[in-house]
This record gives sequence, structure tokens and C-alpha cells, in this order.
Amino acid sequence: MPASRSRIGVIFFTVLIDLIGFGIVLPILPFYAQRFGAAGLGYGGVIGVFSLMQFVSTALLGKLSDRIGRRPVLLTTMLVNAVGYTLFAFAGSYWVLFLSRVVSGFAGGNISAAQAYIADITSPAERSRIASDVPSSIWGTSAKRSRGRGCAR
Repeated sequence: MPASRSRIGVIFFTVLIDLIGFGIVLPILPFYAQRFGAAGLGYGGVIGVFSLMQFVSTALLGKLSDRIGRRPVLLTTMLVNAVGYTLFAFAGSYWVLFLSRVVSGFAGGNISAAQAYIADITSPAERSRIASDVPSSIWGTSAKRSRGRGCAR
């Protein structure tokens, strides 16, 4: 069963949003943290809680996607991600900012469901190629852009 390009595109978009969610806010987090009076441990907490929640939720969302299906989990986590980004944009205090990173980090754990979805829609012959192409093409794009700015050499 050959994987359709639209299905792979949806998975690509989902993983892209998850990776952007982690990286795109890093340059502005110090300003947010300073605005809310968070320094040192408070700032580290805002950064670290995203990855911690992603780590915790990956197994939970993977198991849930086995039980109820990949699509419902992927769609729900994308909506939850939107809620987290909205909270981040309108955060009026440190704790709302922290909560936004908790919510987005939890939703970012959907990568396990995305990988399982790739395994579901591809044949064994093309599975490893497609499963590695999705994240590597995202990282490759960001690395190429970084090189243009002099960040990565």
C-alpha cells in the first residue's frame, strides 16, 4: 500500500508544528521571563517544562493512539497546541506563561502517534525511508536557513 502524499504531508505538518513550537519561542522567552520577573530557575523552568511534558506525554499519547486511533489523537493535540500558543501569546503573568509551555509540551508528545501513523500507512519497504525523511527534511530545512544567517557552520 503506497502512502499518499497528502497523508505524509499532514504528518510532516504535524511534526513541523511540534518542532517549531519548541524552537521558535526560545529567542523571545528571555524577554517574557524578564517582563514577568523570572530569572535563573524560573526561566529554566519555562524552557525545561516543555521538554519534560513532551517526554511524559509521548508514551501516554502513543498508547491512547493505539486505543482510539491516530487521527483523533493527532487532531486533538493540534487543537491543544493552538490553545497553548494562544496562552503564550496573551500571557499576563509568569504562571500563565509556564502553563502555556506545559500545555504545548504535552501536545508536542504527539510525535509518537505521528510515527505510528507513518508505520500504518506505509509498506514495510518504504517505511524506514519515509519515517526518516519527515523529521530529517524539517531539520535539514532549518539547518540550511541557519547557515545562511551564520549560526551553523
